Amino acid sequence: MNVRIESSKIVKPLYDAGGGAAPVGESVPLSVFDMVTYDVYMAVIYAFRPPNPPNAALELGLAKTLAVYREWAGELADGDGSSPPAVVLNDRGALFVEATVSAPLAAVMPFKPSPELLRLHPSTACGGRAGELVRVQLTRFACGSLVIGFTSHHRVADGQAAGNFLVAWGLASRRLPVAPLPVCDRATRFPPRDPPLVQFPHRETEYYAPKKKMNHEAGAVAGVEEDDELAAVAHDKIKVHKVHFTKEFVAGVKVRASSARHGYSTFESVVGHLWRAVTAARGLAAGETTTLRISVNGRTRMRPPVPRDYFGNLVLWAFPRCAAGELVSRPVQHAAELIHRAVARVDDAYFRSFVDFASSDAVEAEGLATTADESQVVLCPDVEVDSWLGIDFYDLDFGGGGGGGPFYFTPSYLPMEGTVFLVPSFVGDGGIDAYVALFETHLDEFKKICYTY
Repeated sequence: MNVRIESSKIVKPLYDAGGGAAPVGESVPLSVFDMVTYDVYMAVIYAFRPPNPPNAALELGLAKTLAVYREWAGELADGDGSSPPAVVLNDRGALFVEATVSAPLAAVMPFKPSPELLRLHPSTACGGRAGELVRVQLTRFACGSLVIGFTSHHRVADGQAAGNFLVAWGLASRRLPVAPLPVCDRATRFPPRDPPLVQFPHRETEYYAPKKKMNHEAGAVAGVEEDDELAAVAHDKIKVHKVHFTKEFVAGVKVRASSARHGYSTFESVVGHLWRAVTAARGLAAGETTTLRISVNGRTRMRPPVPRDYFGNLVLWAFPRCAAGELVSRPVQHAAELIHRAVARVDDAYFRSFVDFASSDAVEAEGLATTADESQVVLCPDVEVDSWLGIDFYDLDFGGGGGGGPFYFTPSYLPMEGTVFLVPSFVGDGGIDAYVALFETHLDEFKKICYTY
């Protein structure tokens, strides 16, 4: 796929003429949930059938949306002794790249998970500076189809909030008002209790003492900077495989996972199935423990519930674990039950306890680091699952052909061994697509068993 860059620019917020520009230079402190998450960019890809609106309309819509979601146009600032880490509202802007491909989109569809997908996102050669928190690339194909590569910094917002921003961008591009407006109160929404009440072992879950954390693959201390050569070798051996589960297959997994006493959700059933399949494909020793890291959205967990339109991060993790031999020898119902119990424990009390602990002096005084470690390349024997099944990515509508919304959506290429992304299938059959990253030596076995109950 030969992608030609046509232009690159910075898009700044466009405020209403009557209201004037917002004050520049203010800072919004990051919340404890922003600080504990991955310090990385998230990247997704959308494809739209023709006809599509011109790039100018999408650029204008982006400028208007940045005026509402000001943090995305700002800049991350590290904290010091006198101020906490924050987003500086300096209206720096977002990187906006226009590109073309001389071939029709059908020639490269469906996209395969590979490094080639990175060409659909802005590269360092596209200009701009290193710190834009939102980076967009519009790639036009010869057939008139449009592919949008959207990249956003995870410290500013989680997948739910990023999805809300994208929907708002679509509204603004169609000259519609952005509604509902984002809830932008991250600095004040999560105060610690007085006195604090820490009820759970956050030192061993969301945080760790760097000298104690081991890299399972290399047998080295992960608190020490990872060897670049080792990381490069691991990347070369990791492949991302897309698995399509039809609606009928998902229903079958749910039946197998359920019992007369308890029925498990689609998420619990499918993730339990994948956890078992990945563990079996790796050929782990029967006594080795495998841990599943599951993102849990706190918006509906906390009491009172946090608005769906809250702008920021509000995710913690559940950690079901099991001996590998027990996991693969027992039915999927056992895995689903482990997942259900672990997720249920991450409730309002757990979120409040985390706020109290993360707001205390313990993290800094003990030199604790977050377990959301973006430097890890290999998770084996563990697995991390991110579910985007409930995020409104498909609601992004620029008013073009094919009903306005995208006909295809995919996470970009992320070769981190042991990661699994779940997204609604673009086929439209009610199924689920799972993107699974494994060592190439384990992938053949995974392909053999991933469709076996």
